[in-house]
Amino acid sequence: MYRSSSQIPCSVWHPFRRDLNATHSALLLHNTLSGLSSCLGKTPTITHQKMFHIFQYRPLRLITQNSLSSMCLKLMLSRPVAFAQIWKSWFSSHSLLGNKNIILMGPPGAGKTTTGRIVGQKLDCPVIDIDDDVLETSWNMSVSEKLQDVGYEEFLEEEGKALLNFSASGSVISLSGSNPMHAAGMQHVKKNGIVVYLDVPTRVIMSRLKSMAVDRIVGLSAGNSLKDILQFRKPFYKRWYDIRVFCGEDIAAEVVAEKVLDAVKRYQDSELETFISTRSSRSGRSMEKDSYKYFSDIVIQGLAPDGGLFVPERRLPKFTAGEWQGLIEATYIERAEVILERCIHPADIPASKLAEIIGTAYGANFSCSKVAPVRHLAGNQFLLELFHGPTASFKDFALQLMPHLFASCIPRSCNYLILVATSGDTGSAVLDGFSRLHDTDKRRIAVMNFFPEDGVSPIQKSQMIGCQRENAWSVGVKSDFDFCQTAIKQIFTNSDFTGFLTVEYGTALAAANSINWARLLPQIVYHASAYLDLVHQGIIPFGSPVDICIPTGNFGNILAAFYAKMMGIPIRKCICASNENNVLTDFIRTGVYDLRGRKLIPTFSSAVDILKSSNLERYLHLIANEDGQLVTQLFNQLENQGHFQLRKDLLEKLQQDLVAGWCSEEDCLAAIHSVYSTTGYILDTHTAVAKVVADRLQDRTCPIIISSTAHYSKFAPAILRALRIAEINQNPLSQLHLLSSYSALPPIHWSLLETLKKTGNGDHQVCAADMSVLMHHIETLIQNHFMKVF
Repeated sequence: MYRSSSQIPCSVWHPFRRDLNATHSALLLHNTLSGLSSCLGKTPTITHQKMFHIFQYRPLRLITQNSLSSMCLKLMLSRPVAFAQIWKSWFSSHSLLGNKNIILMGPPGAGKTTTGRIVGQKLDCPVIDIDDDVLETSWNMSVSEKLQDVGYEEFLEEEGKALLNFSASGSVISLSGSNPMHAAGMQHVKKNGIVVYLDVPTRVIMSRLKSMAVDRIVGLSAGNSLKDILQFRKPFYKRWYDIRVFCGEDIAAEVVAEKVLDAVKRYQDSELETFISTRSSRSGRSMEKDSYKYFSDIVIQGLAPDGGLFVPERRLPKFTAGEWQGLIEATYIERAEVILERCIHPADIPASKLAEIIGTAYGANFSCSKVAPVRHLAGNQFLLELFHGPTASFKDFALQLMPHLFASCIPRSCNYLILVATSGDTGSAVLDGFSRLHDTDKRRIAVMNFFPEDGVSPIQKSQMIGCQRENAWSVGVKSDFDFCQTAIKQIFTNSDFTGFLTVEYGTALAAANSINWARLLPQIVYHASAYLDLVHQGIIPFGSPVDICIPTGNFGNILAAFYAKMMGIPIRKCICASNENNVLTDFIRTGVYDLRGRKLIPTFSSAVDILKSSNLERYLHLIANEDGQLVTQLFNQLENQGHFQLRKDLLEKLQQDLVAGWCSEEDCLAAIHSVYSTTGYILDTHTAVAKVVADRLQDRTCPIIISSTAHYSKFAPAILRALRIAEINQNPLSQLHLLSSYSALPPIHWSLLETLKKTGNGDHQVCAADMSVLMHHIETLIQNHFMKVF
């Protein structure tokens, strides 16, 4: 079902995306022949042998058995339209299965049996309940009697053997709650089926089982509570599923059955979820298959060929209120799994693989078990702490996940060198993220980070040097950030050089910049999670609105909050907080984006020292009803003339979603001092910008969540100045030790402190601001890291 990588160019092969055209053709032919056999009076049979096997049953329900052949022939010859309608009705349900089974899996009380019957009825195919139809039939006793007779461990083994001696085709199968604990049995049934995990919140399951008084739960004893058993089994369910159907609150079985059918249809249709450029129009888009871009493509490609940014063609999925409520008690990782599975097609990355990636990305590398905790600050203000990752910045949320997504999407036969230009936090986050890949992936993926040697803070430089690993390197350039960024862009467009690297070393170049969709997608999760945490803490009931205030430069973080709102999170207003580089504030207030006469002002909140907000393009494409021609016109005008103005109707739409304000350097430092004096909590400079703007713009009718995008340790000189320390030692480690003496909240960032201790005056390469020199460094790294292709 998956593409083979042999002899397929690096740029087009995807290890997981299915090429189903041939499969669909074969399935169509198979089903056509089976349907005609039915028309000719041949009835499929169901047989019971030692190997329990069920053949697929495919009746044409609208044609009576007594005159099948004649009616088929008459309809085909004299009423092609009527026959086509009958055929379409039949094929739409039965092609969903083909020879495959739909296998329902989940804990006891998930509704597998009831849901299976409804799904089977809708598809008009056999329904098999493993407990009732297989186990009890072969054992000649009830499941509860067998469990009492042989005990827990022997029961699991006997149950697994029964599963190994079972086979079916074109059926809906409801597994027992403990089947997934027998690996060999699950491997056997999974070969010919699509495993659908009915994921029901533990609280709902426990409530159902209490009312049902079930007496056959494997493992239940005086020493093991029902909750313990349900938690113990979760990893087994996650190991085997192809599709998760998240059931949220206690919903009707009919609704669950529809969700199962919708999920299976999505799983089967690998061509469903494509991406378009913000600068392409739907009407002018080629319908050729080769023009489609999938998640696998855009993770590698980053920027669209026409200069636009990739967005989902069908927009993001909308969750029901019940689905969101079902995640209130979930962990951050569980929330991320459910949300991202709905945004990434399993043909690009299978759900079980995605769950493994998410567990790795947000595991022990985050210093807080809650990953992105929400902390009450004062009044109706709450902080979303996004700095508990290894490099103390919100960028860790994307860059701990993206490298693993990238590794899953690229061909096994290619090496990739990621080139990064940074003025600060991005460099260390990219280096750390890619250095955490599995060893086999690190041998074929490396990172080279270019930064202005004298244009970053001492702590940021120490971080970038300290994050170097065997596949991740930093190079200081004797110039400014603009040269680094321009040089990287020119290298990517130098076809002679990139072609030479591909032919000589089997190595392609790629980017991991902030406009890559895989950088934006993970940020949706923490905005949704913050809202759910407030509900879980009893601050608000689900459905009550919140405002969100975000320090904003490139517009990615605030766009992710807006996407969370589109997906069903009750966010009222997204507040855009700027520093003295307040081009976005002016734009949101007036509809005029004007760079004429503006110069970038270096500030204490350097991550939002940006004048061209790249991700704004995605938002404008959205509110302009995906008018790619308009977006192209606006951004061409910005590039050529330095400004553009929104139409009045678009400005009105924008101002329904966004409000904006800005903060001076003096007010930023004053906010840090004031908050510390009153609460003992130290804000970083970016969070202080958002705090100042939130104070000015909030109306106090609902809670406001302020995104705390970095740990204050990264900006120690500015923090010490805000705390009115007269003499500041220039050594970064000394500055952190001084801050730690304040015993403030949050504590000094553990990973940053360890990195600085290890770094000292660590080695890194430094080069001149010369394109040929940068290219030489790139080739040397490739020679040293990748195996040369002869």
